Amino acid sequence: MIKRVFDIVAAALLLVLFSPLMLMIAIVVWLTMGRPVLFRQERPGKDCVPFTLLKFRTMRDAVGEHGKALPDSERLTRVGRFLRATSLDELPQLINVLRGDMSFVGPRPLLMRYLPYYTPREALRHKVRPGITGWAQVNGRNELAWDKRLEMDVWYVEHQSFWLDIKILLMTVRNVIARRGVVVDTSRMVDLDVERANRGQL
Repeated sequence: MIKRVFDIVAAALLLVLFSPLMLMIAIVVWLTMGRPVLFRQERPGKDCVPFTLLKFRTMRDAVGEHGKALPDSERLTRVGRFLRATSLDELPQLINVLRGDMSFVGPRPLLMRYLPYYTPREALRHKVRPGITGWAQVNGRNELAWDKRLEMDVWYVEHQSFWLDIKILLMTVRNVIARRGVVVDTSRMVDLDVERANRGQL
């Protein structure tokens, strides 16, 4: 209850505070990448209920000779790289928090297609609302191997408390300022479903 009240109040205040910055980012994205300004993607929320995740767009729509989308590394723009490096692309998720889709702190919402690849223990990550930041994010983020990253998500679920959330938020601010643990171009990262399919885990 305390966590949800904190999420609502903090998200509302931050949306007001950052609204000029978000408007400016939206204009820059529109001028450099066109519409839509926001990237929308269905992700699993609490109890695996799908919701629409919001982010600022960081990649342009570009296709190759045969109409197939170019690799992410070729579609990522200079503006997009900056937004990802500074985590400013995540600001629209304040709307997700206000709606109740997400919390400030929790396991990051991953792709819907990953759902069949979690172990029963790893699936515990969906017992809480997903977060803008989380224990795995402040301890390595995308640099972590999948097994370690998912185990950290479960550790958070098992140890969650208001004070742990505050600690994670403070660590997040430090990491964002230092740009620590951010992988801007994720095209070389192996997706969870691919990794586990390759080792015969389903």
